[in-house]
Amino acid sequence: MDKTDKLNLFYLLSFLALLLWSGIRPYDRFTWFLEVLPALMGLAALAITYRRFRLTRLVYLLIWIHAIILLVGGHYTYARVPLFDWLSQALDLGRNNYDKLGHLAQGFIPAIVTREVLLRNRVVTRRGWLAFLVVCVCLAVSAFYELIEWWTAVLTGTGAEDFLGTQGYVWDTQSDMALCLLGSLLALAFLSRLHDRQMAALP
Repeated sequence: MDKTDKLNLFYLLSFLALLLWSGIRPYDRFTWFLEVLPALMGLAALAITYRRFRLTRLVYLLIWIHAIILLVGGHYTYARVPLFDWLSQALDLGRNNYDKLGHLAQGFIPAIVTREVLLRNRVVTRRGWLAFLVVCVCLAVSAFYELIEWWTAVLTGTGAEDFLGTQGYVWDTQSDMALCLLGSLLALAFLSRLHDRQMAALP
């Protein structure tokens, strides 16, 4: 087992431990399931592709961070994460903004994942199109997630209120997508060079 395998094993075991904690008496079981489902789907995808399409260390680290955000949000619901309740009171923000962190991550992490998939599969050969397509994919994912929230609210009624996490903010959907856009741009601006070096070092 090489160093990368050991690191990924740490990510896996810590993820499973946090998943166990997250699932113990969450604030709302239905909301918990909806919030952790993307993390579980991501874990399944990584397990299936691990041997034939090993990703860079940077991508695995970012996915792990994103999974933590999802599991914590699932346990408390995004509107009730204690640290962000404290920040809201201390800074007089008027709402718990943990969901905004989640949507920033929804652009930041998938941007690097998408970048790696596009480059390593030679989907994009001209770098001029790369950033544009990466941002488009991130925004498409964000918009589709907002549609899922809408469909869930329509089908379940008030049962999806914690999943939506709007907290009475009328521009919640638009600000979520704007933060996703910002996250994808920040990731491309600050991580592209490191990402290129790690991809060049892959076997």
